Amino acid sequence: MDKLNIETKRLIITELEAGMAQSVYENSQDDDMRRFVPDEVFSSVEEARGALEHLISCYEKGGPLVYPVQTKRGENIGYVQAVPLGKEWEIGYHIAKAHTGNGYATEAVKAFLPVIMSGLGIDKIYGICLAENGASRTVLKKCGFALWF
Repeated sequence: MDKLNIETKRLIITELEAGMAQSVYENSQDDDMRRFVPDEVFSSVEEARGALEHLISCYEKGGPLVYPVQTKRGENIGYVQAVPLGKEWEIGYHIAKAHTGNGYATEAVKAFLPVIMSGLGIDKIYGICLAENGASRTVLKKCGFALWF
């Protein structure tokens, strides 16, 4: 797949870089990350840097494919991702707590879905979240996913 670079009205979705370790670490510290995706919470900038190195290498290996979501000002506010589930794929996303409630996750997911699905040559992708994660359920619904429990 070619280097990803998506622009929306307010956001840029591109590839991870090693220099993003500080912002990735900071974005991993909010309560929602701790509650809903604790395996993506980093205990230090160095741990975030190691995870970034691994994730950057995954662009060549086929997944997980994680892409930072940045504002047009260049602030890293979260990520979108496509994660292999055997022969199928799941979409994931997180917007740091300081930036939630602004529609960024919905905007990022809507822009990301057609590009990543085309790049992967797939016509179906799953959105999986915990039932109690109302914000994530809302994003999936706004992006056209059918919700079932």
